[in-house]
Amino acid sequence: MPVLWIVLIILALAVVGYIMGRQRALASAGGDSRKLHSLPSYYGSSVAIFTVVFSLLVLVCWLIIQPIVINNSVASTIPDTAIPEASSLGLVMSDVRRVANGLDLAVAGGAIPANEVSEISTEDTDLRGLLASVGVALGSDVSEPVLDAAQGYRNLSKTGNILMTVVVLAIAVGGFIFAFLRSHKDFRARNVVETSIRYLLILAASIAILTTIGIVLSLIFNTIDFFTLYPASDFFFGTTWSPSFGGGSQLGIIPLLWGTMYISIIALAVAVPIGLFAAVYLSEYASPKMRSFAKPLIEVLAGIPTIVYGLFALLTVGPLLLQVFGPNGTGWMGAASSVMTAGLVMGIMLIPFVSSLSDDIINAVPQAMRDGALGLGATKSETVKQVVLPAALPGIVGAILLAASRAIGETMIVVLGAGAAARLSLNPFEAMTTVTAKIVSQLTGDADFSSPEALVAFSLGMTLFVITLALNVLALYIVRKYREQYE
Repeated sequence: MPVLWIVLIILALAVVGYIMGRQRALASAGGDSRKLHSLPSYYGSSVAIFTVVFSLLVLVCWLIIQPIVINNSVASTIPDTAIPEASSLGLVMSDVRRVANGLDLAVAGGAIPANEVSEISTEDTDLRGLLASVGVALGSDVSEPVLDAAQGYRNLSKTGNILMTVVVLAIAVGGFIFAFLRSHKDFRARNVVETSIRYLLILAASIAILTTIGIVLSLIFNTIDFFTLYPASDFFFGTTWSPSFGGGSQLGIIPLLWGTMYISIIALAVAVPIGLFAAVYLSEYASPKMRSFAKPLIEVLAGIPTIVYGLFALLTVGPLLLQVFGPNGTGWMGAASSVMTAGLVMGIMLIPFVSSLSDDIINAVPQAMRDGALGLGATKSETVKQVVLPAALPGIVGAILLAASRAIGETMIVVLGAGAAARLSLNPFEAMTTVTAKIVSQLTGDADFSSPEALVAFSLGMTLFVITLALNVLALYIVRKYREQYE
């Protein structure tokens, strides 16, 4: 049964449970809600919660664990002779999953009878053409071991889905019956519902923490795998980035870090002054009419997709800089793609991040501080400079940190505006690249994830994570220092 149908059945059962649980509680009190321990809605909510929560938790866990178990089970049945020399088990399993999916589509479309799927052979059937007819393209012919593995994968998935449907619906019905039988006038339904909601809120609050832990662990484990294949000293101190999937790669991160920091510094040099000055004007000098018009207009920049900024850098800013600093100008710039091109456009993109957050922080400064400074004879500008900005500095640092993190993690503007060259140079008019751009390039295509050229992407991501963590620690230090002064 499709997952959507299972969810809809559970939700429908929860609605029925709410109504029946409420009616049973009222019936046990003779129709007088004053004799109930809790409001009637709590009894219905209790039945609905026990019907939905546990069954959906089991469904989610099942959907996560089943593919892993089936993949490992099928992979163990593939002989080593079925894996080509230029391939790996991971790539073979990708073909297995595509073939299994194609067989399901062929059965659903009537191209293959359901009872004949297990009898298909590569010798008497043009399997590649059959799969192509249902939209599944393969790069090569399907071998007999791959077809056998695909048939096994499909059978295990079908069995697992049937078992999942039975177990999940049984848990939903069991929760329904359990909660329904407890719905009587003396049952403390309110306590149960509020406790359940509290646990659900704790679970929701834990998702971000668990996600962060999962991301960090995945980066750590893959980074360890990378450093077992490639020397850590060459990675952190190497000045050459030259990956080659045929072997002999040089994977030094220093050129990528230099390009990342160089572009980010230029972007922040554009975004921080403009964004901060705009925030000061909007919060301290602009009239309400001007503020209501200008602030939404600035925030529109934050809603523009980064690919649009990248095209703007490639088609407008780059050629414009080339006219001024190119061969017909100063001669410093040889192509439209450069650090300056990406940095300027990225700075424009970051303006609303700095401006909006700084504006909110400045407006949060108590008006009494402004009135006190003005009462002592300070001018408007002196009040802003000597009182408002120092009091708002912790929030402003947070805004700048957010902009810096966004600049370090930006990809599309770099790919289209800065080029793909990994080099060490002080010339901002030369093409360079960043860590994020190389993460994308290393994971693009049918890469063997057991090779250092693919695993290096996780090491690059781990490096960015550590840099961002260091920025957060520095910002926290600054925030605490000035918060003690002004609170």
